[in-house]
Amino acid sequence: MKPSTSGSKLLQGAFILSAAAIISKLIGTLQKIPLQNLGGDAVFGIYNTVYPLYILLVTVAMLGLPAAVSKFVAEAAVGERQETARRILVRSAVITGLSGLVIGVATYTGASFIAGWVGNSHITAALRTAAWGLLFVPVMSALRGYFQGLHNMVPTAVSQIVEQSVRVVVMITLLLYLSSGNAGAESIAAGAMLGSAGGGAAGLVIMLLYWQRHRSRSVLKKAPAERLEVIHTRRLLSYGIPVMLGALAVPLIGLVDVFTLPRLLSAGANESDAMVQFGVYNRGLPLVQIVTMLATTLSVVFIPALAEANYRGDTKLIEVRCQQSLHWFWLLGLAASVGLAVLAEPINVALYGNAAGTSTMTWIAFTAAGGTVSIISAALLQGLGHVRAPALHLLAAALLKAALNVLLVPQLGITGAAIAGVAAHLFAAALNVLLLRRKAHLRLRPADVLAKPALLVAGLGFAAAAVSWSADAALAAAGLAGGRAASLAQSLLGVSAGCAVFAVGAIALRMLSEDELRGLPGIGPPLAKLMKKLRLFP
Repeated sequence: MKPSTSGSKLLQGAFILSAAAIISKLIGTLQKIPLQNLGGDAVFGIYNTVYPLYILLVTVAMLGLPAAVSKFVAEAAVGERQETARRILVRSAVITGLSGLVIGVATYTGASFIAGWVGNSHITAALRTAAWGLLFVPVMSALRGYFQGLHNMVPTAVSQIVEQSVRVVVMITLLLYLSSGNAGAESIAAGAMLGSAGGGAAGLVIMLLYWQRHRSRSVLKKAPAERLEVIHTRRLLSYGIPVMLGALAVPLIGLVDVFTLPRLLSAGANESDAMVQFGVYNRGLPLVQIVTMLATTLSVVFIPALAEANYRGDTKLIEVRCQQSLHWFWLLGLAASVGLAVLAEPINVALYGNAAGTSTMTWIAFTAAGGTVSIISAALLQGLGHVRAPALHLLAAALLKAALNVLLVPQLGITGAAIAGVAAHLFAAALNVLLLRRKAHLRLRPADVLAKPALLVAGLGFAAAAVSWSADAALAAAGLAGGRAASLAQSLLGVSAGCAVFAVGAIALRMLSEDELRGLPGIGPPLAKLMKKLRLFP
C-alpha cells in the first residue's frame, strides 16, 4: 500500500471514528433525560450510582487488550501476516471473554457486598443486571481493536452507534413496561441497566458479522508462505495493563461521588431518600458532559499536531499552539459554565419537569470550565510526550474531591458535592497548566487569562439572563409561563443571546483574530472561513 493511500485511509478512518464517537456519546448522554422523566429521581440516582461502577468493571475486564490488539495487528498487517493477526485477536478475545465472565459472575454474586461498600442496598438489583453486560462488551472491544489495527474504523463506528441505540431502546422499553406495572425504583433501575447488556450484545453481533465477512474475503488473499509470529499472552498484557490503568484515571472524580455521596447522604436520611438526592445531584451532569465530550473530541486533533512540532523541535510553534488552545478552551468552558449557571432554573424545569436542585445545578455548571481546560491541557501534555502526568494529576484531584465531599456534604448536602467537583476539576486543570507552562515556555498574562474573559462572560451572562427574563415576562403576560414548553423557550432564547454576545464580544475585545483562528489545527480554517463569511472579523 502506498504511503499516501495509507495516510488518507487513516485520516478518513479517524474522521469516521470521531463522528461515531460524538453520535454515540450524545445518545448515551441525552438518554439520561428520559430516564429521569420516566423513572424519577430515585431511579436516576440508582442508575447513576451503578453505571460508573459498570464502566469501571468493563475497563478492568478488557485489561487494555483492545489497544494491544490494535498495535500488534497493525504491526502484523505491515508485513501482511494475516494469520498472525488472527491469532492475536483470538488470544485476546479468549482472555477478555474469560476476564469478563469471571468479573461478571463475581459482580452478580457479590452485588450485595458491593452495595454495602457503596453504602446503599438499593443498588443491588441494578448491579446484578449490569453484570450481564460483562459477557459481551470485552470481546466486542477486542474485535474493535482488531479492525482499528487494520485502519478499518467502519466496524467500530457502526457497532458504537448500534450499541448505544439498542441500549437506549431496551432501557426505555423496560422503563415504560416496569413503570406501567407500578414496579419499585430498584426494579425499574435494574431494568434500565439491562439496556447495557442489550446494547453490548447487539454491538458484539455487529462486530462478529464484520469479522465473518472479513475472514471470508481475506482467506482468498492469504499468502502461501506466511511467517508466523507468536505473540505471547504476557506481551499482550504488558502492553495492555498500563493502558487500562491510564483509562481508570479518567472517571476517578465521578467514582469518588459513587463511593462517598450515597453513604454521606444516608447519614442524615434513609437510603431511599439518599438515592433521590443523588438523582437530583446528577441532573446537571449530562449538560456538562456534552460540553466536555465536545472538548474531548476536539482535543484529539491537537495531539498529533503538537507531537509533530515537538519532533521537529519547533519551540515557537509549540508555544503558539499551546497558548491558543488553552486560551480558547478556557474561554469556551467558562462561557458554557456561565450560560448553564444563569439558565439553570429554566433548563432544569424544561428537562426534568421541576426546579429541584437548581442551586446544585448552578454549581455543577462550573465544572465545565475546569473540565475543558483539564482535557485540552492533558492532550497537549500527551502531544509533548508527558503521558503519565495528566493521570497522576487526576488522581490528586480525585483525592481532593473525596476530602471535600467528606467536609462539605454533611453541611451543605448535594450542593457541597457540587462545590467539591468544581474545586477538583479546577485543581486538575491547574496542575496540567503549570506543567505545560514549564515545558512549553508559555506566557500567561492576567489580562488574557482573567480580565478579558471575565468581561466577556459577564456580558454573555447578562444577555442570557436578560433575554430569559424578558421571555418569562412575555409568557407570563400571555398566561403561558411556568410550564416545560415555556422554560424550554426561555432556555433556547437565552442560549442564543449568550452565543451572539460571546461571538461579537470576542472580536470586539480583540481576543480572536482571523490568523489566530486559522492557526488552530483541523477545526481552525473552516471556522475562520465561516466567521469571515458572516463578516464577524473587522
